This record gives sequence, structure tokens and C-alpha cells, in this order.
Amino acid sequence: MRTFALLPAFIVITACAAAQSGPDWQYVGNHGPLVWGRLDPSYQACSKGHEQSPIDIRGAHLNKALQPIEFHYVGGSVTLENTGRSIIIHVNPGSYMVANGVRYDLVQFEFHHPGESAVNGKLTDMDVELLHKSSDGKMAIIEVLMAMDRGGPNAVVAMLWPHLPKKSGATEKVADMVNPGGFLPADRGYWTYMGSLSAPPCTEGVKWFVLENPITLSLDQLRAFTYLFRVNSRTLQDTHGRRIEANQ
Repeated sequence: MRTFALLPAFIVITACAAAQSGPDWQYVGNHGPLVWGRLDPSYQACSKGHEQSPIDIRGAHLNKALQPIEFHYVGGSVTLENTGRSIIIHVNPGSYMVANGVRYDLVQFEFHHPGESAVNGKLTDMDVELLHKSSDGKMAIIEVLMAMDRGGPNAVVAMLWPHLPKKSGATEKVADMVNPGGFLPADRGYWTYMGSLSAPPCTEGVKWFVLENPITLSLDQLRAFTYLFRVNSRTLQDTHGRRIEANQ
């Protein structure tokens, strides 16, 4: 397995976002993560919750009963949205995963710099977080860590980046067949824990699956994203004794 250079966790760490409405919040400045919980009553979980994301993945317990995740992703057109805080990719219905017997449909995915989850105190250059929902409304996030490599570009990112909307609120459609399965590493071992959305309203009860093996992207691809978003990840959260499990 290839190894990748990881960044120290203190640089700034975070997780996945989903809600874009409500009072303004940001990743830096006066409306940054430290005050999210005080910006609006609906954001209280951001400061008072005990299952917040992202976290530092360490001390995981092997659970051989955990099943491999089944991915059933299909290609299709997508719409990129610049929220002013990140790039969210909205997908057409049809892609889903099955995790330990539960089907979750893919809703959207988005990117963070640096990657939100730390692994033994270190984090990668970026991540992509794929938000899923089950038929009864439960949410699950697949986090794929991304490390800069001076080799070739990431193929899926290469399809998306020419269409990056530069201004907040702007959208752009990609008619090409974009398959999010291209983000999945060959070895799909994972860590899992109960967490939250990593942005306001920081809703808890979200099942996180952090894939153990990073994928790569090129320096130019990393620079194109950081030109738009210098930092767009949340600080690491206390585990409050939560159990982190590994499937292999």
C-alpha cells in the first residue's frame, strides 16, 4: 500500500456539511466553528452535542461482524453549486450503498480542505464526503481522504474542476457521465462511528464511514480548490468516549 504525506491535525480539521439555510456561518472569522452553536437556536447541537464530527480516528476496535460496504454508484450528469463555503455536487437519483444491511441513497457530495477526519492526529490535504439517506431518513456519510501526489490528476476531479463555479451562489451543470465510484479506493476497509453533520445545524445520529486508504489528486487540482476556499473544514470534536470500530 502506498503511503502519503499527512498534515498535522492542528492546522484545522473538519467534516461534512448538508444544511445551507439559516443564519450565516463560516469556517473562519466571527461566524466560525467556535461560535456556531450561538448563532441560532437550531444550531445548538454544534456546541452542546456529544456525538459531533469530525473526530480524530485512533484506537479503533476491530469488529469482524462488520460487513464490507456494497457500493452501487452509477454515472450521470451532476450540478456543481458554490455555496460560498464549499462546492457541493448534486447528483441524480440512482446511486446507493448498502452498509450492514441498510440501503442509503446518495444525495450529494462535497469537498473539504484540509480533510476533516484526522487519523492518529494527522489529516490529509482534502477529502470528499458523500452524503446518503435511508428510506426512513437516517443519514450516512462516506468520507474518502485525499492526498496530494505529484503524479497524474484524479480522473473524477478532472471531470469536475473545469466547471467549478467561481462565485458564491453560482451553479454549473456537467453533462458528462460522472460516476462517484471513481472516488473509491481499491481497498475499501473502513472505520465507523456515530457522529453528526460537520456543519450547522450539526445534526447528530449520522453514521460515519471513513475509508482507511486515501486516494490522490494532483498539485494543480489541489491549488484550484484552495484558490476558492483557503480553509473549509471544521475543528476536531471531542469523542466523549464514543467507540470507533474497524471492519478489517
